[in-house]
Amino acid sequence: MSTDPSSPLVLGGHVEQDDPVAEAVERKAGLSQFFLGDPQGWKGPQVRYPGGPEALKAAAAEAGVDLYVHAPYVINVATSNNRIRIPSRKLLAQHVEAAASIGAKGIVVHGGHVLKDDDPELGFDNWAKTFERMELPLPVLIENTAGGDGAMARRLDRLARLWERVTDRVDSDRIGFCLDTCHAHAGGEELAGIVDRVRSLLGRIDLVHANDSRDAFDSGADRHANLGSGTISGELVAEVVRAAGAPVVVETPGGAEGQAADIAFLRGQLDG
Repeated sequence: MSTDPSSPLVLGGHVEQDDPVAEAVERKAGLSQFFLGDPQGWKGPQVRYPGGPEALKAAAAEAGVDLYVHAPYVINVATSNNRIRIPSRKLLAQHVEAAASIGAKGIVVHGGHVLKDDDPELGFDNWAKTFERMELPLPVLIENTAGGDGAMARRLDRLARLWERVTDRVDSDRIGFCLDTCHAHAGGEELAGIVDRVRSLLGRIDLVHANDSRDAFDSGADRHANLGSGTISGELVAEVVRAAGAPVVVETPGGAEGQAADIAFLRGQLDG
């Protein structure tokens, strides 16, 4: 069975991990993003789909559903804290391997942050070291984040510096970028024209997280809302999606029903 979305862009939602293929079908979507384990924990990844990685890979291919994995939130490879950075590298590598085993199109990981008194350059260097020591069997997509003065990817100027350092030391087209609209808005970056600004700095956008924001511009709060119900115009989110031309994940509330409505809204905007 093929989901065959009407829009030329592939859209989907962030779903429960037990059966991401069925979750995509329920949303009339062409992709699913999900965790492989506890997003707040340090345990290694686990594929819960019956039959394991190969069965999930085959089911997704048969259904025409693209899979994306989101790495645990606890991962922070930028920090100078050895008790966090070293386990973060290990956990990220484990999730990269597991994501590749299910045929995922990419794995999303937050940009992380340095400690209050640390030079951000230390964080950029730690990201470069992470990629120098890691096999990349699939794209690793660094996601912009909403808050924190020490964040590596809240502001575009920091993100540009991170990209400069990483790409200067690591020759790989599998280091990519995920643009989250809620995070950008709450992080103090205007969404109008953001696609052009990101591409001028990074040269790429590989995935879009199309989310409204519960909180105000530059609030620093990472709280998603359904499209049109928060502080961002739904039409503006759709314009970012249209300009980026990349696969889209809605990480919005309301389960399958809420996300299906947001996916349908985006399709209506893109096809209109």
